[in-house]
Amino acid sequence: MAYFMKSLVVMLSLVLSTSVFAANTSYYGSKFHGKRTASGSIFNMNALTAAHKTLPFGTKVKVTNKKTKESVVVKITDRGPYIHGRVLDLSKAAASRIDCQLCTTTMKILSYGDGKYRRE
Repeated sequence: MAYFMKSLVVMLSLVLSTSVFAANTSYYGSKFHGKRTASGSIFNMNALTAAHKTLPFGTKVKVTNKKTKESVVVKITDRGPYIHGRVLDLSKAAASRIDCQLCTTTMKILSYGDGKYRRE
């Protein structure tokens, strides 16, 4: 049974890591700049980071604006967004790289983080 569960987890991880998800995306910036995130790190609106409700902290995600086709790779360091219908909150720097204040994006998981809390 344990082998089956491990195999299932590995298989699901591989499927998810190659999948592309559509997402309503927004950004957050100066209001939270310098405050501690859910992962324990200090939020820097000038870093390429993002908030997601369930992905493990440290997960790397490639986010592409569907309209402009511009992409950015971000690291999940926080929880959110807390507005209905939104899937991802980008830092101000990441949002400006793909010209997104509120936009539709695709997300591709590049690597999963360990999910650990880090007090930096």
